[in-house]
Amino acid sequence: MPIVPIKHTNAPPSDTTPTAERKIRMVARDLLAQQILRPHSHPWGQLTYAREGMLHVIADNNTWFVPPLRAIWIPPNMVHEIRTMEDARLRALYSYAGYIPFPSDHCIVLEVSPLLRELILSIENVNQAGPREDHLVQVILDEIVHAETLPMHLAMPHDKRLKTLCESLIADPASALTLEDYALQVGASARTLSRLFEQDLGLTFGQWRQQMRLTRATSLIANGLPLSKVASKLGYTSQSAFSAMFKKTFGKSPSAFYQSK
Repeated sequence: MPIVPIKHTNAPPSDTTPTAERKIRMVARDLLAQQILRPHSHPWGQLTYAREGMLHVIADNNTWFVPPLRAIWIPPNMVHEIRTMEDARLRALYSYAGYIPFPSDHCIVLEVSPLLRELILSIENVNQAGPREDHLVQVILDEIVHAETLPMHLAMPHDKRLKTLCESLIADPASALTLEDYALQVGASARTLSRLFEQDLGLTFGQWRQQMRLTRATSLIANGLPLSKVASKLGYTSQSAFSAMFKKTFGKSPSAFYQSK
């Protein structure tokens, strides 16, 4: 199914713009699968979270797959694009630029605790400024600051030929095509592509594909797909091979890494 772009302006409706008086504002959007919020930026920070569904976030020349147990912090003024991989209930927390929870100018993936999930649900139902909103904002910011951060980003290349190759792999993570096969598709020799992987990403083709598959696993595991099917969809020969590689990379088994806390 083709991606359906959604027009986006840099400013949300005036009643959702974060200010010094109302530091956190909620924007709720229920989206269908394969929709896209075109690349855009804004002067406030944003915690992007989906109560249901899987998000594909692209920013800072990196890509992330964000399941409901995770959220991604996007700093102010950073151009970002959001795609839905399935029907999604997007909940974005806009954070006033003068009162952001992280000093970093890079995106950060966070674990969403049960308390933070309930707080997001609660502030969604607050329709006006007042003591209740102020209290919720303070607790939300505290939960965000103390949330566990997770190394789940996937670097994307600058070279157009390499980007086409990488996007093809993301769309079909189980593909068994070789670098020589992709070379024929993108109009560059395998040697050139190999050199570009090293120069642009600091990884070999095989290393990047492995990292992509492990990162892509987030959506499959978060949706409760059995590990045997996850391994198959990602191109691993067996569940044990997938689990071993996952644990080697993240230090935990897939089930332990993605379990709700």
